[in-house]
Amino acid sequence: MITGELRNKVDKIWEVFWTGGITNPLEVIEQFTYLLFIKQLDDVETIKENESNFLGLPYEGIFPAEYQNYRWSKFKNLGDAGEIYEIISNGVFPFIKNLHSDGESAYSKYMGDAIFKIPTPAMLTKLIDGIDGLELGDADSKGDLYEYLLSKVATAGTNGQFRTPRHIIKMIVELVKPTPSDIICDPAMGSAGFLVEAQNYLREHEADLFLNAGLREHFNNEMFYGFDMDRTMLRIGAMNMMLHGVDNPNIEYKDSLSEQNDDNEKYTLILANPPFKGSLDYEGVSADLLKVCKTKKT
Repeated sequence: MITGELRNKVDKIWEVFWTGGITNPLEVIEQFTYLLFIKQLDDVETIKENESNFLGLPYEGIFPAEYQNYRWSKFKNLGDAGEIYEIISNGVFPFIKNLHSDGESAYSKYMGDAIFKIPTPAMLTKLIDGIDGLELGDADSKGDLYEYLLSKVATAGTNGQFRTPRHIIKMIVELVKPTPSDIICDPAMGSAGFLVEAQNYLREHEADLFLNAGLREHFNNEMFYGFDMDRTMLRIGAMNMMLHGVDNPNIEYKDSLSEQNDDNEKYTLILANPPFKGSLDYEGVSADLLKVCKTKKT
C-alpha cells in the first residue's frame, strides 16, 4: 500500500475531484484512471521510441504524426488551460476510446460508453499537474496506487456491491494456493480484487512461471476470468488487472447465475465473495441452481 509523500499527493488529487463536483468515488476512480492511462500511453511510447533509436530499428508508434499533440508530454506544457481542455475532451479522450477498435483487450471492450466528466479547464489542469507529479515507475507502484483508490470506495453499497477487505482476500488466496496451470474465475468480480491477489500470489510463490513461454502466455491471456453486470466495475476491474501487470485478462459482462451461462467445468479455481444484498431475475436463473436453492435474493 502506498504511504508517505505519494499518498499525500494522491489525496490532494482526490480533493481536486471532490471540490470540483465529482464526489462519487467510482466516478473519481474512473476519471483518475483515464488520465493515468493517457499518461501511460505517452510513457510507453517514449520508452519504445528510445529503444528503437538505440537499436536502429523502425518503430510504428501509438501516436501517428498528426496526433503527436495528443501525447501527455506535449499538451501538459501548452500553458493555456482552455486549449488543453479542448485537446483532451475532443481529441485525446475519443482517441483512447478507439485505440483498439477491434475490441479485443479487456479495457477497450468497455471504453465504448466511457464519458469524460471533468467539467472545467481549471480543474483539468490541476489534475494533470497532480498526476504528472506521481512517481509510478513500476507495476507494483501502479497497482498499489489503484488499491489505495479502491479503498476509498464505501465498504457496502447498493444492490449488494461492496469491496471485500484486502486482508480477507489475501487470506483466502493463501489458503487455496493458486498454481501456474490454474484457470481462475471470479463470477462476481467487482474491482477484481481476488484476481489481483491471485496474480500477486503467483508472482511471489511461483516466479519461475515467467521463465516458461507457455506458462507466461497462459498467465497473461488465459488464466484470469472475471464477470460482472456493472460496466463501471468492468472498466475499473480491467484497469486494475492491467495496472498489476496482467496484459489481457478475460473480463466480461455476464450474469454468472443465468441460464445463458454455459461455463461448465471450465475453471479449475473459483475465487469469489458474491453479492448478498441484491435481487435476482428469477426467471433467468439457471435451472441447475434453482434445483439447489429457489430464491429471488442473492
